[in-house]
Amino acid sequence: MPAHKLYQLALTLTPRIGHTTLKSLISYCGSAQAVFDTPKGKLLKVPGVGPQAAQSILQPAKALKKAEEILEYTQKNEVNLYFYTDTDYPDYLKQIFDAPALLYGKGNNYPKGRYSISIVGTRNATAEGKQNVQSIIKALAPYNPVIVSGLAYGIDVEAHKAALECKLPTFAVMATGIEKVYPELHTKIAHKMLEHGGLFTEYQPFSKMDPGRFPARNRIIAGLTQATLVVEAGKKGGALITAYLARDYNREVFAVPGNLKNEFSVGCNHIIKTNVAQLISGGEDIAYFLGWETDRKPATAMPVTGISQNEVSAEEWKLIELMQGKELHIDELSWRSQMPVSKLAALLLGLEFKNVVVALPGKKYALK
Repeated sequence: MPAHKLYQLALTLTPRIGHTTLKSLISYCGSAQAVFDTPKGKLLKVPGVGPQAAQSILQPAKALKKAEEILEYTQKNEVNLYFYTDTDYPDYLKQIFDAPALLYGKGNNYPKGRYSISIVGTRNATAEGKQNVQSIIKALAPYNPVIVSGLAYGIDVEAHKAALECKLPTFAVMATGIEKVYPELHTKIAHKMLEHGGLFTEYQPFSKMDPGRFPARNRIIAGLTQATLVVEAGKKGGALITAYLARDYNREVFAVPGNLKNEFSVGCNHIIKTNVAQLISGGEDIAYFLGWETDRKPATAMPVTGISQNEVSAEEWKLIELMQGKELHIDELSWRSQMPVSKLAALLLGLEFKNVVVALPGKKYALK
């Protein structure tokens, strides 16, 4: 395992350093190893880093020792580590502001450039709900999407099963350590998923089981894909949390309507009524709304800027692609582009002179 992985992992294990602060540190310092080599005075200038956090960074022995133990475990057990600056970190997930800095994974890398959808719902799925999942995924199969869910009872596991039956890659996001499948009853299907899909978690191996982690993992389910589908849901629960998160991430949300008297249709009917989700009656509706095509060819980004790719550097073009249709803060641009703020500022200034980028109040930037 490369040395930089040790420092990346150690940084995630450092007390008082959350995901957002960690990304700011990488942006300002350039790499995880550089963070540990940065003097206290400079650390305190990083947004979100106070005296106690800086002290934790300057005393890394405990975090590094724990990181060594975890790396040894991951190497012996074929566990992959995906740091948010890695090229194989899932692209859609990298776009959300509260994405985990590090993912533990088993199985395959998350596919790039593929259609994708998360499918969630109640643990107490009805026979009709399960049948709806199967028919929707069967209808989506010609588009060859990635199917994501949470491996829970009910709708979640039905989505994984249907994906496997249709030979589609399917990934589960867990709220446990990578070594523990929960519920245990789904261990067999989890192992089968490793052939063409995989398992993800943000929690270190052998971490204590905590029910409070399930709502947090829902942001990863919502963030991994283009859209989220809710098949059955009660008044409240994880499926609705995932739907609202997907909406907040500017992802499409769909829901299957149900009988007004069915308690597991209440949630779906509500998010349709309040315009959180679009009503769908089958997989064809999802493909239509998302513009999926069965004969799709790999697309290349062509930002509408009035400037061609050969007129700018590769790094400048990368920033143009990232800002397409968005206003981004310089810190967010930094972690999305994996460039230090100092270098980024120089590139943005150059793009301003080329009349491609405009600086906005609050250190935000956008294309002209």
